[in-house]
Amino acid sequence: MQELIKGQFADHITAMQAVAELLSPIVADTVETICTAMTAGRKILVMGNGGSAADAQHFAAEFIGRFKLERPSLPAIALTTDSSILTAIGNDYGYDAVFSRQVEGLAAAGDIVIGISTSGNSPNVLAALKLAREKGCITVSLLGRDGGSIKAVSDIPIIVPSNDTPRIQEAHILIIHIICDLVERRLFTH
Repeated sequence: MQELIKGQFADHITAMQAVAELLSPIVADTVETICTAMTAGRKILVMGNGGSAADAQHFAAEFIGRFKLERPSLPAIALTTDSSILTAIGNDYGYDAVFSRQVEGLAAAGDIVIGISTSGNSPNVLAALKLAREKGCITVSLLGRDGGSIKAVSDIPIIVPSNDTPRIQEAHILIIHIICDLVERRLFTH
């Protein structure tokens, strides 16, 4: 049992080392993009399904509340949280529209719309990011595997180079924390 546990930790460390080497410049670009948008009064909308829905909520909470610094709230909305909206849209338009319908009503040009999908192929995330681009939003995605169909509609695709869903999810939350930390530092420390 302990060897299996150590193996899981070793797999995590190996995956995170690859992520650090490959994705650090892309994460830095994402931080700059978010800081520029927020300085201009824009907001973030973030979405995902399952564990990625929880990550979307976590991401928005770090901006609205705080990450490490006491500072003003930053505008972020998780599109995964309103059960009335989700169930009404799912019932009336289908599940593939649960995020795009919210992007239609809430996103404005210059906002950042972030999609999280370990497979890179979530139809509802894909539809929302396509619409966000049409509206003049900046699209960012946290993906896994080869980036799937979502990478093509992402201005900034952050693709974790792994086929193992748990490692992809672990990398996504680490990247989210890094982004939140650096955005706070950039906007609120002098």
